[in-house]
Amino acid sequence: MFNETYKLSNGVEIPLLGLGTWLLDDEQAAQAVRDAVSSGYRHIDTAQAYMNEVGIGEGIRSCGVAREELFITTKVAAEAKTYKEVANSIDESLTKMGLDYLDLLIIHSPQPWTEFREENRYFEENKEAWKAMEDAYKAGKVKAIGLSNFLQDDIENILSSCEINPMVNQILAHVSNTPLELIEFCQKNGILVEAYSPIAHGAVLGNEEAKVIADKYGVSVAQLCLRYDIQHGLAVIPKTANPNHMKNNAELDFVISDADMEILKNVEPIQDYGEHSYFPVFGGKLKGTANE
Repeated sequence: MFNETYKLSNGVEIPLLGLGTWLLDDEQAAQAVRDAVSSGYRHIDTAQAYMNEVGIGEGIRSCGVAREELFITTKVAAEAKTYKEVANSIDESLTKMGLDYLDLLIIHSPQPWTEFREENRYFEENKEAWKAMEDAYKAGKVKAIGLSNFLQDDIENILSSCEINPMVNQILAHVSNTPLELIEFCQKNGILVEAYSPIAHGAVLGNEEAKVIADKYGVSVAQLCLRYDIQHGLAVIPKTANPNHMKNNAELDFVISDADMEILKNVEPIQDYGEHSYFPVFGGKLKGTANE
């Protein structure tokens, strides 16, 4: 089981491998938490938008491992952009999950999903949202605070006025889509980059270049993709409800050579994410309530 951790800027340790739970309902999420924890996972990632926080809480209580041994992340809904909305949503998340505190709280997006990457950047609103995050942090409701889908100028906006710097930025990052400039900017500012969809929703599994390199190391393409992100200094949160995939994803005891990392860095970008292509992070418009 890959169990390396990273010390965030405030000293909190986060496991570099976590379980993503997007598109899982409460019942599936509870079982996924139990299966993941029994496989050795200690980092679970959810969001208000996933509408499965109740199930995540049930999984935490029934997984057989003490709460203190787990690292639990949730994300403030992209539409919550006032201090009051954010503050209330944090309390609601804690109530739904039945938790006294969260290990990491993230703003899910700099803009509401229906306006994702459009002209209105919500700079002032994000500062207000961040203030609510800082106050939750000071109150002990959360151990660490961060961002998701924030571009460099979105992050600079927060850094320009914040009292507590963001500790994490969760972004789309995988073989064929590695935003190196943004990653480097975050790392220079002491912000850990977390990669969501690190296996590109499975779209990269058929890539011939990736297959050849995976075969060379005797691993699956999924394992190769996770190791690739980790070697870029990223945390990874592959989403699965399949216990076998969880175990496979956690077997990362190999090192990709510099030459092979360079090949993977230059794999042709994926143009079609299949059924997930319509989500804003892939350039389309939101058609559902959850986004990642």
